[in-house]
Amino acid sequence: MAARFAREEELPRVNELRKQVNDVHVAGKPEVFKPGFPQELRDYIFAIWNDPEKKIAVVEREGVICGFAVLHHIVRPETPFMMVRDFLDVDEFGVDEAHRREGVGAELMAFVRDWAKEQGFHRLELNMWEFNEDALAFYEALGFTTYRRYMEIMI
Repeated sequence: MAARFAREEELPRVNELRKQVNDVHVAGKPEVFKPGFPQELRDYIFAIWNDPEKKIAVVEREGVICGFAVLHHIVRPETPFMMVRDFLDVDEFGVDEAHRREGVGAELMAFVRDWAKEQGFHRLELNMWEFNEDALAFYEALGFTTYRRYMEIMI
């Protein structure tokens, strides 16, 4: 396995993995997420690719991209309530369903964490949906902790 940054010609494969993630979200929260993976979503990977504040990391195994992470450098200015926040956000993350529980996600997150440290980041954040218990267990096993929670009540 080799974790690295994606090449442009690999973006269609990254989209295949993004669709798998979207399908998980649709199944878990169908009132929020739209089914399918239309052209607009497929094209969005190129907006990510061309954004200087974003990077796409991948894990390749035997010539196949089997995991990806979209990274986003975020700076939130100081407000009367909060200090300046400057961090690396894992905006999207996914492992091919055929390669889950094989160390792909851990390898990818180790690469992301090492790169973030090299770049001088002191904080790595991500958000996830509460229904995705497997993802929660994975992130917690890597050392992520919950520091904020969104809640809802259906009316």
